[in-house]
Amino acid sequence: MSSASHSQEMPKKAGRIVIIDDDPEMRSLLEDFLTSEGHEVQAFPGAVEALGALGPTGSLAKGKAKGDTDLILSDIKMPRMDGLEFTSRVRELRPEIPVMLATAFGSIDTAIEAMRRGAWHYIVKPFKLAEVSVQVQRAIEHRRLSRDNATLRSEIKKGWSLQNEVIGRSAAMSQVFDLARRVSGALANVLITGESGSGKEVIARAIHNLGPRAEHPFIAINCTAIPETLLESELFGHAKGAFTGAQARKKGLFEEAEGGTLFLDEIGDMPVSLQAKLLRVLQERRIRAVGDTQSQEINVRIVAATHKDLRTLIKEGLFREDLYFRLAVIPIHIPALRERREDIPLLAEHFLRKAAATNHMDVQCFTPAALDSLVQHRWEGNVRELENIVERAVVLSTSSQLDLKDLPFTPTEEHPPERFFESATQDFPTLHELERRYVNLILQRTGGRKEKAAQILGINRRTLLRWEKESGTELGEHPEETAHEPISE
Repeated sequence: MSSASHSQEMPKKAGRIVIIDDDPEMRSLLEDFLTSEGHEVQAFPGAVEALGALGPTGSLAKGKAKGDTDLILSDIKMPRMDGLEFTSRVRELRPEIPVMLATAFGSIDTAIEAMRRGAWHYIVKPFKLAEVSVQVQRAIEHRRLSRDNATLRSEIKKGWSLQNEVIGRSAAMSQVFDLARRVSGALANVLITGESGSGKEVIARAIHNLGPRAEHPFIAINCTAIPETLLESELFGHAKGAFTGAQARKKGLFEEAEGGTLFLDEIGDMPVSLQAKLLRVLQERRIRAVGDTQSQEINVRIVAATHKDLRTLIKEGLFREDLYFRLAVIPIHIPALRERREDIPLLAEHFLRKAAATNHMDVQCFTPAALDSLVQHRWEGNVRELENIVERAVVLSTSSQLDLKDLPFTPTEEHPPERFFESATQDFPTLHELERRYVNLILQRTGGRKEKAAQILGINRRTLLRWEKESGTELGEHPEETAHEPISE
């Protein structure tokens, strides 16, 4: 569903509107009409009075309880200060508020001048109240979207600080945060490990931005994404004429990251031949471009990351042990999302707000059932998968809250078998009750096939039927099952 069609289904949004008109009858008409539409209205007989109220010490000052004005509807032809001058002054004082101008002396020249001075819209008297209603709703929606975008820009501007972008309250992530803060000011190389999508680059950026190199570049390269023949040139640069097509000298990423941080993602996929050259750079702090005869000193911090087990690669001869110890001066492991489920609600809410603002959607929260489903999901793709699923749900939602129907999970995915004991024993059931719950789980997993369930449970099918009769549980036969169905895998 597009954002346009989505917004059409939403009820009218009430807003705070300022009316400025020196004609008492027109002012009263607009005030009564907009109030009947559910808006909160404050009217002024002139632009000077309104400008004072909107100023830093006025009753509508920014930040006051009722100071979040959504729209100013002003006449143009007024004594002391006309609407055009007022618009110019408001654009300097409160540029976030849209101004809509109205006049009985409409002309194309006046309209052009109004828009040039920053007016959001322009209507000509006599106007129809229905037209006013439509334009007011558009202005309020424009104001809401601007506010959402400002919030998103503010979140982005906060950067990758641990407090705002790397979210988590679990003990495991608290240890990661603490270690990242402590090493941010050092020069020592860092090796970040963790599954794909767990947030390794986010932690790398946080380390960079929390330290003294924050004002210098953070350059990232994925060692898997670039062919082996190009990776050396990409890292170290090349001299003019170094190879066919090298028509000019090219800076490498080490030079681009001078004074800052070079993030080598998926370092486990770097060719062994290039690992030796990287090791020399780490030892000597100097690089030599491909085809060049001169080397140059560098001041770059290395942060590497991988989802692979480098120790296993070392045993297989695919990764140099000496390079590993050079990189892993400070090792940081990011736990998988399923290992820190208490972080899921925080992350989900964060991604929901971000997706709603980015896609201009009026989605505000999760239902308890949806949030519980997110917590129980396996998240093989970790944080990246969670963000993608939340954004998809936000974009496709037809409601202001996300429910189970908005999530692409099946019931079996919500409660993986390996978590059965943890969930089934939370209320300390009796042994008989625990047995009943486990049998029910097996029957669900086999689609009600009692022959198959009995085989998994290690009991006779007749015993299972007797248990079903004694417990009062009635799970019907699978449509394809008969009393003489052979046991099969």
